[in-house]
Amino acid sequence: MAEPLYVGVDRSDESWVAVAFTGDGFDHASVFDSIGECWSAYDERARRILVGVPIGLVESGEPDRRCDELARSVLGARSTTIHTPPVREATRKQRYSTANRVHRRKTDHDLSERAFARSDSLARVDELLQELPEAAAAIRESHPEVCFRALAGEPLSYSKRTAGGYAERMRILAQHDRDAAPTVQKAAEATGGAAVAVDDVLDAVVLAYTAQPGDGELYTLPPEPPRDAVGLPMEIVYRAASPLLT
Repeated sequence: MAEPLYVGVDRSDESWVAVAFTGDGFDHASVFDSIGECWSAYDERARRILVGVPIGLVESGEPDRRCDELARSVLGARSTTIHTPPVREATRKQRYSTANRVHRRKTDHDLSERAFARSDSLARVDELLQELPEAAAAIRESHPEVCFRALAGEPLSYSKRTAGGYAERMRILAQHDRDAAPTVQKAAEATGGAAVAVDDVLDAVVLAYTAQPGDGELYTLPPEPPRDAVGLPMEIVYRAASPLLT
């Protein structure tokens, strides 16, 4: 029987980047056109899949999820990477003006264009998890910046899209695993034929390290996540020696 896989999945501009580990280390990396294709590739072997997009969605009322508020509180200067997701109905809208109108009607808040840009990804994951209980049992929300923060033990200083940010994140991974540099190289080479940014590969790698059993424990923000109207948890998963918040 094939070894179980622990997978980190990040959304690139047009694709889904997946990095898969066994319990012993890097196995492979792949690029998919949709989250459905990604799930079909791993449904029989994946023990845990961490995706870098919001899962539990607000229907109406206060738009900020507790997990997002807590993530901002631990990220310091990198807190701007946490965007308040659209309400569920707004994720199904194709135009920003329409989505913003729905979001404002439901929450009395405007929807940021950055958050809207990811709406389709959120909707596709939301639909998958509602349609397939087995997918909902394996796929959980995480956030690369929270994962890096947890591994580092302190807030990061630089954006992932800068040279300093890339070096900072590579140093954190190398402290976690001495094979991190060749792992990132293998993952980048495996996805090299696709239009995938290097920082998205790095994000998928840290999500995979978080999913893989190893040092520390899996924790969530918040410690006891609430569930949304369809029963999906509103959480951000990370791995650390001790909780980021006590």
